[in-house]
Amino acid sequence: MHQALLIPEVLLEIFVHVTETILKPFGPCGYIVILLYRESLAALATTCKAFYDPAMDLLWGEIEIESLLGCVMRLHPLIYCSGRLWNWGEGVRPLSADEVHQFLRHSARVRSLTILSNRLLHLFSVIPGELYDFPRLKSLTISTKYLNLFLSHTLHRRHLVTADEDLRSIVTCCATLEHLNIITPDTANAIDSTSDALSRISDIVRSCKQLVTLSCPLFDWAAWRHLSNLPTLTRLDVGDTRSDPAPPWPLDRDIANFSPFSNVTVLSFLLHSAAYAITLMQHSQFPLLKEFKMDVDLLPLPEADQLFHALTNCKACETLEKIRVYSSYHEYDPQNNLLSVIPHFHCFTHLRTLHLACFDFCINLDDNILLEAMSNWPHMRDLDIEDLRLHHSPITFRGIFTAIRLCPQLHTLQVPIDSTTVNIDVEPIQHTSLRTLELKTPWFKIAEAEALARIIFSCLPRINRVNGSIQCDWDEVNMHLKSLKDTALHVTGAASNT
Repeated sequence: MHQALLIPEVLLEIFVHVTETILKPFGPCGYIVILLYRESLAALATTCKAFYDPAMDLLWGEIEIESLLGCVMRLHPLIYCSGRLWNWGEGVRPLSADEVHQFLRHSARVRSLTILSNRLLHLFSVIPGELYDFPRLKSLTISTKYLNLFLSHTLHRRHLVTADEDLRSIVTCCATLEHLNIITPDTANAIDSTSDALSRISDIVRSCKQLVTLSCPLFDWAAWRHLSNLPTLTRLDVGDTRSDPAPPWPLDRDIANFSPFSNVTVLSFLLHSAAYAITLMQHSQFPLLKEFKMDVDLLPLPEADQLFHALTNCKACETLEKIRVYSSYHEYDPQNNLLSVIPHFHCFTHLRTLHLACFDFCINLDDNILLEAMSNWPHMRDLDIEDLRLHHSPITFRGIFTAIRLCPQLHTLQVPIDSTTVNIDVEPIQHTSLRTLELKTPWFKIAEAEALARIIFSCLPRINRVNGSIQCDWDEVNMHLKSLKDTALHVTGAASNT
């Protein structure tokens, strides 16, 4: 064997490229991809002593809890038999103290662990504190149902451990974690007590000292304060719509400001109401923020105004590149629900993506507002705005062709439009970057379809079809556009043959 293969780092670099796959017939006319890399790594581990540790480190580096349970002799045939049922754990007695050692046989190699299968929870009902022995663990994805594994069993073991000692055991387990993902099961009564569960989440978050990414349901302000002081943190995904819509902590507007989240580049929320996120952002700074996303069930006009105002004041004007805000339809009053959203975002001069789909109010957008916005966003690539005033959009074709010339990198444009007239009285210029054009209109037929198709053909050479809110509304324009492109292709081909 070549001497280079005796160097563990060299072997690891080679073994990470073991990605063998096969196609297995599935159904009458389909196939599924079967990954064989685990079988290949297992074979490498048995090849020779030099290959064993590097191959085993990769084999057990990223694992699900079920694979560790497969190390238990009693459970192995249930998990790996050819006719295994999805509910194989039903009725199986919990792990014994002796079986814990089998379960943890390869725990020292685990760097990324996923614990989501709630049907296996009963197997750990009497498991002692050795479960926390994952010394190299860097990434943990865990269901909220398993949070008690971190907080309860060490507390009750032999009835000798104090609460302070319990917390130290949590710190030992979580202090070196870099990636933590806590997921609420999509089942009824998934959390026995929302307040208790979220309190446990907050305790775990505060025990993490080296987090790089965090994704979990809501947690308290003390945990936020802890996170604001973590220089390693780069991404925060907070909330879920399956837990209590009202956080158990008061949204105290007089809380002290947090330290700046100095290295967070991605911030996203998934919530029933925006009040929690608004309170946080009003007391926070994100000087390196590049991406912001808000997905909320209800976003009434007053809260939307507060949210956008808070976003513009979180010290991200020079860095923010992507903004996505979505809300579900709730109550729409066309007389009172008109909000000038777009001017809030003028300060984000490096903006590349803006998606707004807020169905609790109308986004005040017309030709002049669009033109002013585009003049502030020279790097814009993807603009998607949903407006409830679909029956009468103030944006015209003239406004669109005037505005897009200010954004030479624009790739995707999706906005509502007044399609009743084609009033392009400015000389359109060719825009070679735009590839996706979706213009939403309530009309089933577009006025002057052939003339509009010729303008699109001349000025937007990469647009092959225009999409709309209804499949048939742009059919005539697309038919003419296809005819023009086919003719041009035929002429080009004929010219090349002469």
